[in-house]
Amino acid sequence: MLDVLAESHNATQVNSPEEADILLLNTCSIREKAEDKVFSELGRWRKLKDGRDCVIGVAGCVASQEGAEIQKRAPFVDMVFGPQTYHRLPEMLDETLKHKRQVVDISFPEIEKFDALPAPRAEGPTAFVSIMEGCSKYCTFCVVPYTRGEEVSRPFDDILAEISALAEQGVREINLLGQNVNAYRGMMHDGEVADLSLLIHYVAAIEGVDRIRFTTSHPVEFSDRLIQTFADVPELVSFVHLPVQSGSDRILAAMKRGHTALEYKSRIRKLRAARPGITVSSDFIVGFP
Repeated sequence: MLDVLAESHNATQVNSPEEADILLLNTCSIREKAEDKVFSELGRWRKLKDGRDCVIGVAGCVASQEGAEIQKRAPFVDMVFGPQTYHRLPEMLDETLKHKRQVVDISFPEIEKFDALPAPRAEGPTAFVSIMEGCSKYCTFCVVPYTRGEEVSRPFDDILAEISALAEQGVREINLLGQNVNAYRGMMHDGEVADLSLLIHYVAAIEGVDRIRFTTSHPVEFSDRLIQTFADVPELVSFVHLPVQSGSDRILAAMKRGHTALEYKSRIRKLRAARPGITVSSDFIVGFP
């Protein structure tokens, strides 16, 4: 968000909330009681508006989840906006500053966010590149589809252009990001649709790119074609994060994960056959439901 405001309003980061003219609380709702923590922090920030004209905004997934309810409980909050509308922050800030209006924007514009990304800028040898947003799996324990929206893939050529620009600036490791990254289905210039495997092959061909990672994956989308990529593309690191959540088929069904424990283990065996010595990390939920 700072990079967006730096370009539009010449904003700079300060060392403490007391010095700030704009206070933005970026939130995550993946943990339990996230809302309580947000309102606790807002309670501390409320005092900062006494006697001074500062703007307070709540961003991120809790903002998407709660919407205008945040301003009902904390009427001193000026802006509430979700992760899909960060690029609209300059307009929202102008609305607040010029017209003294409270703003709520928790919409899910499908591709607009990707169209408004700032110019690629290297900050070291590693870079994180968003290739898709949202998730359409609707696991029973997960809030992501409701806060980040359905799966939307970024156009294939736009991703390659960003990575090429980063590589020219000295980036050597690319991390491909998405809430369900291996569900990537990006439109190519010829109208064809590229999956994650094809994207990785093209990224590996970019001069200067030595290492490629991707996260986070869903077992249902971890296809044999993607597994084969670990055998074919040496730039792809020998690591994958593949959440299993439970080893019980009964619990997996209740979670609506779409796979069995045996199917998960089969994917791991195939991965190890394609890339011997590969490291696999995972997530587990204890005590469901």
